[in-house]
Amino acid sequence: MARRCRSSGGGNVPGLAVAAPSWLLVVTVVLAGVADGQLQVGFYSKSCPGAESTVASVVRQAGSADSTILPALLRLQFHDCFVRGCDGSVLIKGGGGSAEVDNSKHQGLRGLEIIEGAKTQLEAQCPGVVSCADIVALAARDAVAFTGGPSFDVPTGRRDGKVSNLRDADALPDVHDGIGALRSKFRANGLDEKDLVLLTAAHTVGTTACFFLQDRLYNFPLPGGGRGSDPTIPPGFLSELKSRCAPGDFNTRLPLDRGSGGVFDTSILRNIRNGFAVIGSDAALYNDTATVDVVDSYSGLLSNFFGPYFRQDFADAMVRMGSIGVVTGGAGEVRKVCSKFN
Repeated sequence: MARRCRSSGGGNVPGLAVAAPSWLLVVTVVLAGVADGQLQVGFYSKSCPGAESTVASVVRQAGSADSTILPALLRLQFHDCFVRGCDGSVLIKGGGGSAEVDNSKHQGLRGLEIIEGAKTQLEAQCPGVVSCADIVALAARDAVAFTGGPSFDVPTGRRDGKVSNLRDADALPDVHDGIGALRSKFRANGLDEKDLVLLTAAHTVGTTACFFLQDRLYNFPLPGGGRGSDPTIPPGFLSELKSRCAPGDFNTRLPLDRGSGGVFDTSILRNIRNGFAVIGSDAALYNDTATVDVVDSYSGLLSNFFGPYFRQDFADAMVRMGSIGVVTGGAGEVRKVCSKFN
């Protein structure tokens, strides 16, 4: 599988309309499909030569109008790939509230209209060629680059799935998941503890709503019984969070990466290491030896010079995630409209 990470300049992009990445158990991981050519870099080079540049143009324009949409597009790929695999199932609407996107685990999901906008342009250029699932993957890649993260090649050739079920998203991890649940759900998708840390580090950019902090700040189950604040939060940081998120405040937003929410960097991992993780599922990464070691390996001052190299490894993790449960070949379909089956 060809994969290349190209360094891109820093960016200042606040805003991730998300509390935590949400992930779901998927049984089949088709990484072998990448090696076999079912997914390949430049899949549309002959059938639709302008496919990748069109998606990049749409994402760039959207990000210029609203910078918060860029981290949201990254979140959108998480939600697509961790439910039924990377098949565009999260884009389906309708069905009387029975579609996957209607599950509360997808709360606050944004960017679907950006994918649809890119699809409209591509249908005009190359009717019935570029799948919605590939547009999601390309848009996430471009969003990373436009926030100052690494540029990298994305293998394409996904087909769109033909199933979107509300209940399939029930198993998505959320901010309440402990490290055991997170590791288990990643492992079920063929991803390991290193992938868990790297993909969680996407929180280096973006914000979360106070809705997702309420339980951690005011309704956390305490070891001796009763409920209160998560005792693992340092007192000063707890006061800071409570000053931003009062009881019952669901809508105020604050950066997921304290002090560096607009820059793609490893600050999020240093914050996790030092007890300044904003949401519980991020903090959980420092509650297990395997993930602690990964967090520490990237948060040292010398890692940028001697490795491990966060930007390259993050790009590789994105490619691995983008290969979960892909539909290829003659399976599935290429939708004419991303929000409904053909």
